[in-house]
Amino acid sequence: MDRRRMTAIGVLVAAAGLTAAVTLPSFAGEGPRRAAPAADGVAPEVLDALGRDLSLTRDQAVRRLRTERWAAGTVTRLRTELGADYGGSWLSADGATLTVAVADPAAEARVTAAGAVPKRVARGVAELDAVKTRLDAAGADAGPDIAGWYVDVASNSVVVLARPGAEAAGRRLAAAGGADGGTVRVRTADEAPRPLFDVRGGDAFFINNAGRCSVGFSVVGGFVTAGHCGRPGDRTTGSNRVAQGTFSASSFPGDDWAVVEVNGDWTPQGVVNDFNGGTVAVNGSTEAPVGASICRSGSTTGTRCGVVQAKNATVNYPEGTVTGLTRTNVCAEPGDSGGAWLSGDQAQGVTSGGSGDCTRGGVTFFQPVNEILQRNNLTLVTAGGQQAPAEPPAGGGQTAPPVSAPPAPPAADTECTGQVSRTGRITAGRAQVQPDGRFFRVAGGAQEACVAVPDGARVVVELQRFTGGAFRTVARAGGADGIARLTADTPAGAYRYRVVGLSGSGAYTLAFSAR
Repeated sequence: MDRRRMTAIGVLVAAAGLTAAVTLPSFAGEGPRRAAPAADGVAPEVLDALGRDLSLTRDQAVRRLRTERWAAGTVTRLRTELGADYGGSWLSADGATLTVAVADPAAEARVTAAGAVPKRVARGVAELDAVKTRLDAAGADAGPDIAGWYVDVASNSVVVLARPGAEAAGRRLAAAGGADGGTVRVRTADEAPRPLFDVRGGDAFFINNAGRCSVGFSVVGGFVTAGHCGRPGDRTTGSNRVAQGTFSASSFPGDDWAVVEVNGDWTPQGVVNDFNGGTVAVNGSTEAPVGASICRSGSTTGTRCGVVQAKNATVNYPEGTVTGLTRTNVCAEPGDSGGAWLSGDQAQGVTSGGSGDCTRGGVTFFQPVNEILQRNNLTLVTAGGQQAPAEPPAGGGQTAPPVSAPPAPPAADTECTGQVSRTGRITAGRAQVQPDGRFFRVAGGAQEACVAVPDGARVVVELQRFTGGAFRTVARAGGADGIARLTADTPAGAYRYRVVGLSGSGAYTLAFSAR
């Protein structure tokens, strides 16, 4: 292997916090449209949609969104602090009150001090998730009598949805999952979820010049959408029938996500189509709590709004079972699949499927976007053209154990050394979080890191600090054909590194301090 040359790199201190964005890519030859001016940080198109679907005045919508932003940050912090005693959280019907369930009465004071209302429950949300996981295994062949099941934190139980007259089938599923009667509730619901996919022409994008779906979120090099829309190798064209890209990854059933890599004629932009002649900028991907308002954009029915009803929902589609979805009361129709979901200005997920339509109403499920990004090492594109990573989902990366002893040392021809080292492979347009997708804690002071990359490759290394409910970039350094070095003087806290590929590909070594 050729010896890597050394390149001196300066450090850029980020002035802005973590952002994430969504988009429909511009057509070949068409420049990006400007997002409409926002009121109180929220685009007027979002306020209009909330007013229409939730019967809110503009002032009421602004106040609700402000409360929901506070609630999302508060829930992220309390979930980490409460650990196993955290029993879930939800907003009241008017969006004014945040309730946080706790399995230990000693934790109630902490919830009250945070400005939320505590509720004593028998089971923590981790226990409910474990029950649902057993139901996922037992219900792999649940049959058409069962529409699905999900964790309902407000009732501190797991709800099984049985079709009318099939309540006994729901009880049998609960028993097969080893759950007692107090943990699982069987509810009758006349729902028949199906993936929102059709073969009609229209806006958005086409798969193999036939099926139509909606673009979800713009990522470096392409976009994410629903998995049932296509399989790896399927080709896409835009709504203008211009060749667009290829499905590079897909998962359905089980999950419902896919990644499309676009060609050079398409430029991913950090906005989402408002289907009213403009675009809406997105400024983060903080996960909204149950009860929060949420809006969906799709190529069939445009923008529609409602509220989050439940998380960790399993849906029994005719094609197979999909787990880990978020349930809403927003309507959708065939062709809306893969479209973007926003809570205020925060990206949430891509449309999977649902029951009903936008004439009678119904329920719709989405695949959380942060899971898609993390599983595929993707990087979102922001409205300002900057790149932002996926935020850790609730209960995920924030609670990972700190870094301890490093693994095997890097190869002898690597010129990066440090207290901790990690290796990986990087390609253009992809990003990896280190160490091992988690984070580490430091007491404060100088931090140093370097990344050794193959000849011909270009990467950026970012140092991110967990603050305000999200990881935010505090320092950045780049290099080419050699070693990128980063130094930063930081306060105590939780940190992680991101290695972002700009060009080329190959193995890399990251070495850094973790004191």
